[in-house]
Amino acid sequence: MRKQLKYIFTGILLLSISIGFAQRTQKDTINTGVIDVVKPYAPTISDAFKVKEIPSLDDEATETKKEIKYNIFSFPVASTFTPAKGKAAVVEKRAPVKLFDNYATLGVGTYTTVLGEVYYNHAISRNESVGGYVSHHSSAGGIEGVSFNDNFSNSKINLNYSSRLRDLAWNVKAGFQHQMYNWYGVPESQITQAQDNNIEVDHSFFDAHFGGEIEFEDTYINSGSFLFRRFGDNQGSGENRFIAKAKIDVPINDIEISTDFKIDYLGGTFDRNYVTNDQLNYGNFQIGLSSTYQLKQDDLTLDLGVSLYYLNDKESGDNNFYIYPNITATYSLVNDVLIAYGGIKGGLIQNSYYGFAKENPFVSPTLSITPTDQLYNAYVGLKGKLSSNMSYNVSGHYLADRNKALFRNNEITLTNEDYTYGNSFGMVYDNVDTFGVAGEINVDVNRNFKLGIKAEYFSYSTDDEVEAWNLPDIKGSLFLDYQINEYWFAGANLFYIGERKDQFFLNDGTTITSPFTVVLDSYFDANTHIGYHINDQLSVFAKANNIANDAYQKWQNFPVQSIQFLAGATYKFDF
Repeated sequence: MRKQLKYIFTGILLLSISIGFAQRTQKDTINTGVIDVVKPYAPTISDAFKVKEIPSLDDEATETKKEIKYNIFSFPVASTFTPAKGKAAVVEKRAPVKLFDNYATLGVGTYTTVLGEVYYNHAISRNESVGGYVSHHSSAGGIEGVSFNDNFSNSKINLNYSSRLRDLAWNVKAGFQHQMYNWYGVPESQITQAQDNNIEVDHSFFDAHFGGEIEFEDTYINSGSFLFRRFGDNQGSGENRFIAKAKIDVPINDIEISTDFKIDYLGGTFDRNYVTNDQLNYGNFQIGLSSTYQLKQDDLTLDLGVSLYYLNDKESGDNNFYIYPNITATYSLVNDVLIAYGGIKGGLIQNSYYGFAKENPFVSPTLSITPTDQLYNAYVGLKGKLSSNMSYNVSGHYLADRNKALFRNNEITLTNEDYTYGNSFGMVYDNVDTFGVAGEINVDVNRNFKLGIKAEYFSYSTDDEVEAWNLPDIKGSLFLDYQINEYWFAGANLFYIGERKDQFFLNDGTTITSPFTVVLDSYFDANTHIGYHINDQLSVFAKANNIANDAYQKWQNFPVQSIQFLAGATYKFDF
């Protein structure tokens, strides 16, 4: 408490002294007098006044701007214009085309040609349907310069039934076919003797088959099929073939391997071989397994796989195992404009009497039949679009075939068999390497006009045979389809086949010369047709075949019919 009183008294004392000193100072005054400047005045920059950025003007011409106000005086105007309501543009559509489930065609033409077809399809229910197909094509012949019957006929009937369930779809089919051709291609040197022997040149084929297919949804087994075929002729030949296939996706460590499984049995017999009367038997059993793994990355699609085959030759008892590559790749260089592709594949090709007779109906019933071992088929190519309606495809390939089947004119044996006068073909086998290049262009000008052109070139190399018999060096084709208007339609197709080589014999009646090579001329076959739709159901048409009127030889000593005309009608209907 004492310290606080001490501090208070000290403060009061100091305050009193300060007030007294201030009062004494205020009483001081400055004496007036003359001030002598002993140093001239030196102004500094701080003494200058800054010029204002916007100086004030004292000018009579300068006046304050007046505010301008705008007023719009509107008044009503009488008008008779009434705007129309907007409507969306409407594209003109064609009337929908009426589709029919069935049709029948009948045509007749030169060389007493008859062409008939009937197609039938009926839906039993929403998921079931049955169908059938019957056709007949025949000609009485009459080729100029031919001394023997050259008529032919081809008739067939097919039936089918299909069903679609929730998780699978399946169908069964059966059919029968009868074909008749003639060994009319007797060379000029053998005509007299063949006529003296009254040879019968007709050769008929019979074919009956039964098969089925099944497809599954959301299972590892994608599809399966089977086919049994019985094929024979009027010369005592017979062949059985059974094929079963399955397509399965095999999962391995989260990877699916697409696998094709195949069983192929072939067995047949001929009454005799070409030289002797000994019966000729053939047949084999194949098991094939082909697996592929697909790899996709950006624009590259790569299929990597291998094909395995087991072959059992039932006549010789030999067993063989084959391994083939199964690799393909595609790479999009410029979207759909430029796509590069390539691959290397191989396989064991099953040859059969049915297949040979289908390709060349003038074969003799004395064939040696064995499978072809295609070591590899390597190919590369480019494809794409040149424009929105034009596509192209250019490719090259190299094939290595072992025991490739070649058609060759049979020797003249001076026997009593109807097909031993140089008027039939047999099979020879050789190791053939084939190099080929091909190019094609397809043009879709619009949905009413389509055009396609294709050309191929081949070069062959053989081991034992002098030539690659009856294989052409050039192939070309052109097709055109034009829907002129609602009623008229037209089309054309042209084929060009280059030179082929075959062997030929000369016979003076007692001895036969050694075979020598002949060159078959190239040929050009042009065909066209035109038609008119009378109504939705009835149409009429006319066709012209072999317009060049050239009786060319597709096979040695077998000229074809010259220019042919055919006219007919097609009727569509529903039940």
